[in-house]
Amino acid sequence: MNSQRTPTERFHSIIPAGGIGSRLWPLSRASAPKFLHDLTGSGQTLLQDTWDRLTPIAGEDRILVVTGQAHAKAVNEQIEGLLPQNLVLEQSPKDSTAAIALAAAILMKREPDVIIGSFAADHVINESAIFLQTVKEAIEVAATGKIVTIGIQPSEPSVAFGYIKMGDKLGIAQAPSARAVDSFVEKPNIAKARKFVESGKYLWNAGMFVAPAALLLDELAKNEPALHADLMRIADAWGTSSQAEVLEDVWPGLKKVAIDYSIAEPAAEAGLVAVVPGKFTWHDVGDFAAIAELQSQGRRGNLAVLGNAKVLADSSSGILVSDTDRLIALIGVEDIIVVDTPDALLVTTKEHAQRVKSLVDALKATGHSEVL
Repeated sequence: MNSQRTPTERFHSIIPAGGIGSRLWPLSRASAPKFLHDLTGSGQTLLQDTWDRLTPIAGEDRILVVTGQAHAKAVNEQIEGLLPQNLVLEQSPKDSTAAIALAAAILMKREPDVIIGSFAADHVINESAIFLQTVKEAIEVAATGKIVTIGIQPSEPSVAFGYIKMGDKLGIAQAPSARAVDSFVEKPNIAKARKFVESGKYLWNAGMFVAPAALLLDELAKNEPALHADLMRIADAWGTSSQAEVLEDVWPGLKKVAIDYSIAEPAAEAGLVAVVPGKFTWHDVGDFAAIAELQSQGRRGNLAVLGNAKVLADSSSGILVSDTDRLIALIGVEDIIVVDTPDALLVTTKEHAQRVKSLVDALKATGHSEVL
């Protein structure tokens, strides 16, 4: 280990590419989740956009992707620069702690002083230069022995996100905007969200974390010792002849828990978490209403179209997402969402976009797995 390396030279990015994105059904499926789709009209998938955003700071050889076994072929096709040893395949979804902590443990075996940064594969971020500067500040703060989250300056009082309450400035020269984290707050009601935004003390929690891998894993060991032990057993076997056997033995029993609960919240209570405010535009494209907003930039009276459908629209607004080339005609419908795929058609409104997840749950419960 070279102790003279700068914090940025120690940095390695992790892209957790998981989740089905059930609020984006029927476009997003178990076999083709949302990060494998172009949902912005950029000509690239969300995963490809994430990769391109991180390569200037990490380099192609220092980005590790964690995804499901079913997505290995698609990920390799979409990311030509991904090295074979930097693709970690999960046997089944086990939530964010398993994905991020296993990646951190694998990287720490290679480089004991590694600083990791985890950035979801399905977020939309504009102003890449501002994003990179924010990540650089977070890396500098992490090097002082902190788990760092990147919080998003709220553009409105949203109830869709958790919030981060900021504490005092940390006074780090290379990271002038860094502050302590007082606490993480669960998704609030609208009245609380308004108070949070008006106070200026709260940021949206976008689930981006930068930390020394050793510190991250130490905190996991304190809070979830059994999960930590299981993940370290897998990491120890990674890349050896016993990898498959150990995965088969350990993976099914891994505890499912989000990293917010297993590491971030307890570490914040211990004073170990910092935040760097991100002043770039950020979207988590959680549902079709968010995509419609992204496409129309909030202007009413527009119909955004993604895909190859032939569309006739008269006095209609919203979004049409097509996986077919059939003709679709819309007359006099406002804020509509139409998602057309070969075997399923969804029609709803922006107001009810969040309820698509309930529909997917109902399809599971009634045995319609062929369309999931």
